[in-house]
Amino acid sequence: MTTSRTTSTKQPVQLAATVVGAVFLLVGILGFIPGATTNYDQLTFAGHHSEAALLGVFAVSVLHNLVHLAFGVAGLALGRTASSARSYLIGGGVVYLVLWLYGIVIDHDSAANFVPVNTADNWLHLGLAIGMIGLGVALSRNRSATSSR
Repeated sequence: MTTSRTTSTKQPVQLAATVVGAVFLLVGILGFIPGATTNYDQLTFAGHHSEAALLGVFAVSVLHNLVHLAFGVAGLALGRTASSARSYLIGGGVVYLVLWLYGIVIDHDSAANFVPVNTADNWLHLGLAIGMIGLGVALSRNRSATSSR
């Protein structure tokens, strides 16, 4: 007697979305941990007055940390299917591209810097945008090529 088992293997794009989501969750949590975040006592909800810095480099606030946590949860949830994982990576990359542009255009000492962001954040956001969009496109292309064989 033979038994058939259905195995579900994750596509590379799903794994990428899950890993990216897990990293965002970790970053969001670290933003609330004194030591991982310097000047933790100066962490504000939002705005450029927050002097807290993740790893002593990246400006953070409660809002900024919550955004990281939300991106993390989204990555884990959307990593369940290949199409939603692709959408998460490309869509999230576009969001980070817009955030990079926002950080480049605004005056970091103005009320417009409500997230807050600094120069290190700006370059990290550009890297995230390129990386996420690149993963979403490249890993989806590999999936399409493999499934058509």
